[in-house]
Amino acid sequence: MEKRTELYRGKAKTVYTTDDPERLILLFRNDTSAFDGEKVEQLDRKGMVNNRFNNFIMTTLEEAGVPTQLDQVLSDTETLVKRLTMIPVECVVRNFAAGSLSRRLGVKEGQALEPPTFELFLKNDALHDPMINESHAETFGWATAAQLAKMKELTMKVNSVLRRLFDDADMMLVDFKLEFGTDAEGNLVLGDEFSPDGCRLWDKETGKKLDKDRFRQGLGGVVEAYEEVASRLGLKL
Repeated sequence: MEKRTELYRGKAKTVYTTDDPERLILLFRNDTSAFDGEKVEQLDRKGMVNNRFNNFIMTTLEEAGVPTQLDQVLSDTETLVKRLTMIPVECVVRNFAAGSLSRRLGVKEGQALEPPTFELFLKNDALHDPMINESHAETFGWATAAQLAKMKELTMKVNSVLRRLFDDADMMLVDFKLEFGTDAEGNLVLGDEFSPDGCRLWDKETGKKLDKDRFRQGLGGVVEAYEEVASRLGLKL
């Protein structure tokens, strides 16, 4: 597979075209950012860890019946994926209160949420990814009613699968975000990535944070925490 031109450069990944119009290459970089890019650092091994972690999770979800854009790992930091037309709406599930939910609603961090909450956010850095609802998404043409319903269905299935996975490894899946797109046939497919960059994971016994909050809050040991999560899941990096 020949890597060609840079298509998109995000905060932590670069997307390249290939000689196959239906395939792209994701390059996971060592860049780490928070607060809409106000805090940025390079963390050794992070690109490799997130690439391997993402492939493990996406494979797990595929086996559980969730369609993903994953194709195959190409190197420590590169993965071949199906080309999707991305929907600019992020789906967020929260099993425990943390982050913006606690700030918005005054809910104590760590409170169990039963049932889990499901939220939508517009993927727009300039607007700081504002929270939206289904009506906004339909009215402004970001997603159809059918797509929104399927996105919620798949997101809750992902939550069910991964909550058990992390629980068995003595971790709490606090919350996470997902992004979806459509393939050439119009099928809704899980895209982007699933890594500790886009979810919150806490140790069940101690509450130790094992995710990107270590970077946001200046706790240190970011990559080491990601590697600990991978090790607990039996993933060899």
